Amino acid sequence: MNERIANVYWQLTTALLVAHLAGWDGALPLAVLLNIAQVNHFVIVRGSLTAFDVQVRIAYLALLALSEIELFGFVPALLLIGLVVRLLTDYCILARTLALLPWNRSVPLSWPLVRWLALSPPAAGSIVSRLQQGLAAAQPTGNGH
Repeated sequence: MNERIANVYWQLTTALLVAHLAGWDGALPLAVLLNIAQVNHFVIVRGSLTAFDVQVRIAYLALLALSEIELFGFVPALLLIGLVVRLLTDYCILARTLALLPWNRSVPLSWPLVRWLALSPPAAGSIVSRLQQGLAAAQPTGNGH
């Protein structure tokens, strides 16, 4: 998948969330429709519902749809903050959270792993592909230092 295309989906979603928070009633339903299209696009390209980038988009869509319920009216603001951080820094808290799920990791769940996932800087490639390296880096060296 071309990263530029993926970013366009997120940029359009950002614009729609800003419009929603500015008071345009039609923006949130359009954001939901756009993200349904994004999920479908990624499922077709990846050929799987379980591909990690598809999981991220499904989770995002679920949170976006949840925000249609009045009780969860604060969710679009959180999603917008997360998207802006993702677009500016390539740090995605949703992807890092989903990386903790058992089917997305090949290493045991531990506090050092959680700490590494939360604090490691963005880098090329999927966060899931870097878990083994992250766990190794998070482990004490055993030399007393």
